[in-house]
Amino acid sequence: MDQDEIAVIIPCYNEALTIGKVVEDFKRELPASTVYVYDNDSTDATAAIAMRHGATVRFEPRRGKGNVCRQMFRDIDAACYLMVDGDDTYPAQAARALCEPILSGRADMVVGDRLSNGTYAKENRRAFHGFGNDLVRAMIKWIYGYEYADVMTGFRAMSKPFVKTFPVLSGGFQIETELSIHAVDRRWRIQSIPIDYRDRPEGSESKLNTLSDGIKVVAMVGTLFKDYRPLRFFSLVALLFFIVGMALGLPVIHEFVATGIVLRFPTAILAAALMFLCALALATGLILDAVAKSDRRQWELEVYRSFLHPNNSTNDKPWWASEFQPRGSDPSAL
Repeated sequence: MDQDEIAVIIPCYNEALTIGKVVEDFKRELPASTVYVYDNDSTDATAAIAMRHGATVRFEPRRGKGNVCRQMFRDIDAACYLMVDGDDTYPAQAARALCEPILSGRADMVVGDRLSNGTYAKENRRAFHGFGNDLVRAMIKWIYGYEYADVMTGFRAMSKPFVKTFPVLSGGFQIETELSIHAVDRRWRIQSIPIDYRDRPEGSESKLNTLSDGIKVVAMVGTLFKDYRPLRFFSLVALLFFIVGMALGLPVIHEFVATGIVLRFPTAILAAALMFLCALALATGLILDAVAKSDRRQWELEVYRSFLHPNNSTNDKPWWASEFQPRGSDPSAL
């Protein structure tokens, strides 16, 4: 039995200016839900204000949005998890629309799309944020073949199976990218719903550093690419070594064919080393691809057994398994 049907989960760091309004708005739109505010070691009155407005407040001392989300996902039991930022940039009026596909069993993650209707481009005053979002979207489309309308949004609803089988690896603002890539790679059902975005009110400051956090996000995409698609990743590395090795080695070979001697030994040795690295990278990709496929197969079996057959008599369920039956779920959709 789920503790909550809908849990509104709000990671917060120094959002005293806006958190009271955010809590009230979501309690008004989803009166049957429980609103959780996780205070991430704030230095202002965020926690006290959230508690005064009726939120269930908990504390996470390890700073970083990824660390907060990891703890929220571990602590809270709900059929639907609605994650939103505490900066009052997302409309509470869209909450029901995001939760409905989760509760009816038609989706496992619903993304609040800020980009399609143009409100993000109009309201956002931070340089390069739109460019960064587009870059990550393009990378995910190229690697995984799936095009997100908005990959960096902090407003999304998720099902219990999705949340409880999601391994949070990042510690900071990379969490949105990580959620998006995990959903695509594990073939969860994804929907996007356009929402209106508004920029932070005057006096509220973003905690996101465009350059440093942007680099971390791009690095996270590369890391997950290596972990989830090792054969493609290492094939690209092997191709790079092959091209450089051939560019260096062909003149040496041509010279040897023409003269019968090798005059440029350092170049020949370097070209041979690069071709060896090419073969090594390809072999590494093949081995890790077999490991990744085995891991994926085991993960699929665990999800199927633990969530679609909760009354199974086996006693070796993982720690996150609970008595949960997704509404209208179809085993073939996993």
